[in-house]
This record gives sequence, C-alpha cells and structure tokens, in this order.
Amino acid sequence: MIRIKKLANILLHFLHSLRKNQQVDILVLGELLSRQNKQLTNIDHLAEAEFKIFSQGGDDGIIQFLINKIDIPDKTFIEFGVERYIESNTRFLLKHDNWSGLIIDGSEKATDFIKTDDIYYQHELKVVTSFITAENINELISSQGIKGEIGLLSIDIDGVDYWIWKAINVVQPVIVVIEYNSVLGAERALTVPYKPDFIRSREHHSNLYFGASIIAMCTLGEEKGYAFVGSNSIGNNAYFVKKNRLGSLKTLTAKQGYVLSKFRESRDMKGNFTHLTGDARYDHIKGLPVYNISSDRIESL
Repeated sequence: MIRIKKLANILLHFLHSLRKNQQVDILVLGELLSRQNKQLTNIDHLAEAEFKIFSQGGDDGIIQFLINKIDIPDKTFIEFGVERYIESNTRFLLKHDNWSGLIIDGSEKATDFIKTDDIYYQHELKVVTSFITAENINELISSQGIKGEIGLLSIDIDGVDYWIWKAINVVQPVIVVIEYNSVLGAERALTVPYKPDFIRSREHHSNLYFGASIIAMCTLGEEKGYAFVGSNSIGNNAYFVKKNRLGSLKTLTAKQGYVLSKFRESRDMKGNFTHLTGDARYDHIKGLPVYNISSDRIESL
C-alpha cells in the first residue's frame, strides 16, 4: 500500500494540474485520502497520517485519523483565529464529516466574509466576531448554547493561546489542537505573560514573540486530564486527547513530540521579512519576559 503521505503528494499534484483548466472539487481528493487514512492502525508519529485539504499543514489528515480512532459522541467543534475560514483545521470536518461548529475571529470583515460563503447555509456553523481573552472566552462559547463535552477544540490566536486554554471550563473537548511556538524550544515550560490585549506584531517587531513552548502546553494538558499524542510535521500544532479516550493511541513526552519548525517569518523594525532560521530566531527575542510555568514566575528568555 502506498503510504498516505506519498499518496497525498501524488493526488495533490494531479489535482493542481487539473485545476488549471477546470474546476475540480477538492473534496474528492479528501474522500480518497480519508479512506486510506481509515486503514491506518497504530502509527509511531502523527505525521504518518497527514494530508492537507484546507489546513495549513497536514492537520486535516491527523484529525481524520484521530476521529476514527476515538469514540466521539458529540460531533461539535470550536475553532479560534480562523480569519476568513479558507485555511483552517476544522473546515474539512465541516464539509466532509458534516460536523457542527463554532468559529470565532476578531475581524468583522473576516466573519462577514464567512457568512457569505456557501458553507454558512449548507452547514450548522455559528460565527462570532470577538477579540478573545481569558475573561470572555467561556461566555463567548456558552452564549452559543455550547457546553459540556464536544469533539474538538482548535486554538490558534498567535498570542496568549496557553492562557486561553487554561481559562476554558465551559466545554470539555475530547481532542485539543493548539499552536505552540517552536522557537521557544523544548527545554523550559514557558509562555508569554498574559495580557488581554496581546497582539503578536505589536508586542515585538520580530513576529517571533508569542505563544508557549511545547512543554508548557503539555504541562497544562496534564493538569486538564489530557495526554499528548504528538505534533504535526511542520512544528506548529500539538495534539492532545482526553486520557479516558486514548484507546490504542500512543502518548509522548513533550521532547519526544517536539518538532522544530522551519518557518522564516521574522521581521525587522520596519516590518520587512528578515527570514531568520534556526537558533537565530531564538537569539533575536532572547531577553524578553516570559512566564515559567514550573517556577511560577516571570523570567527572561
């Protein structure tokens, strides 16, 4: 059998070639990949299940793998930081699996766009416009009639992601997908200090100062009753599953599941890309304040 990652690349190349001349439904590709995905049994790394339809990386495939290995009675998702919802972790769940969902974004222009998309009337999708804080997140969710156990929560707000997940108590997702900052390494449990008005580009010109380290996310997951099952291959999303729903899924330590990203999104004082790589990214933000989860204090990076 062709490994799913190789199959994805072949089919994606074929699809993109076709789309130059005619409209091709990308969900056909998703259906083929999903069928292959269901045949996977135990895997060593989540990357083995990856394929990309609407997600930034191979997260569509990872999520399909997980929902087919875990008992999830309530097929509901919540996702933050979706922008126009063209690229997201849950759009394939909505389109392919007919899940219901709530998406939240701080841009009214973006959420207005979503409401003009066919998905808005074709599916049970709730859209909320709001800047998310630890103080308002539970009300934003409960105001839409969502509470208790849900299928999946995806958090990607490029800022105080750790603090938002920590604050959430109105829902108990079976699966949590949360962005981590690979630049912060895998040695210390760190997050940016909480600020309700945190905006990544405003806090530091580099665009590298945001989020939390993989160890910080794993520590919080443990506190909330979740097991860490791995990261995507591009090193920006970590996956957690409720411990009582793990089944045969393998759990990892933070260091085992850490993936060093290769994003080159650093900027100079004028907002121009500088394309720093490797340790140069860390060095560029070294000395900035971070909160150490383990010592419960503010330290310097």
